[in-house]
Amino acid sequence: MKFWVGILVVLPVFLQAPWVHFYPLSALLFTFVLLAIGIWLVQYCGQEWSIIGSLIVGVSGSWLGGCLFWGWLRMHPVLHLPVEAVAMPLAFVGLSTKWRIGAGFYLSCLLGTAFTDLMMALTGVMSSWPQVVSAPIDKAAQILNQTSLQLFTIPIFLGISIAASLIIFLSDQMNQRGKIASLSGSAWLVAGTALTTTLWVDGLFLATTLIQPKLSGLI
Repeated sequence: MKFWVGILVVLPVFLQAPWVHFYPLSALLFTFVLLAIGIWLVQYCGQEWSIIGSLIVGVSGSWLGGCLFWGWLRMHPVLHLPVEAVAMPLAFVGLSTKWRIGAGFYLSCLLGTAFTDLMMALTGVMSSWPQVVSAPIDKAAQILNQTSLQLFTIPIFLGISIAASLIIFLSDQMNQRGKIASLSGSAWLVAGTALTTTLWVDGLFLATTLIQPKLSGLI
């Protein structure tokens, strides 16, 4: 299950981001394809596929928020987290139903997004956000590359390290709770894995920015 969770966290970085950049409407409509697949797997397939189906339903919530923001509202970074949280009420309700795994996945990814946005704001990276998303890809890559250099200061490096340590701690607590919980155990394990994976995705994005700035302009 951890493999599928990791794949479904990383997927938007390489598929959704460039897709919504060029074709936002079709990317948005794909939300309903994901939702339909997830519901079908839960309703009509076996237990193993039911778990994957619930995960896909959770992914559809993250996909919807990502498409809405990156497709039409990306010039307003302050709206990023609220728009990504569009499915949060349904996710909280889902925690007490058979959809708890998907709900846990979505809420954990949302928590990871909150950490990312907070660190972007504290490090000053968010101030460059409107310039990056409104510039051509090559120019956006240059801005990202220049902005990333300001991360190499001791206070900012310490702040990022503290945030990363907190994510690892919370993820470990989720995993520990998942091992002792009965009915909701799988949801906690999924949430812990998803949160840890968001940390690796952020690290991947930073590494991509430094190594291949043109690619980072798409993700």
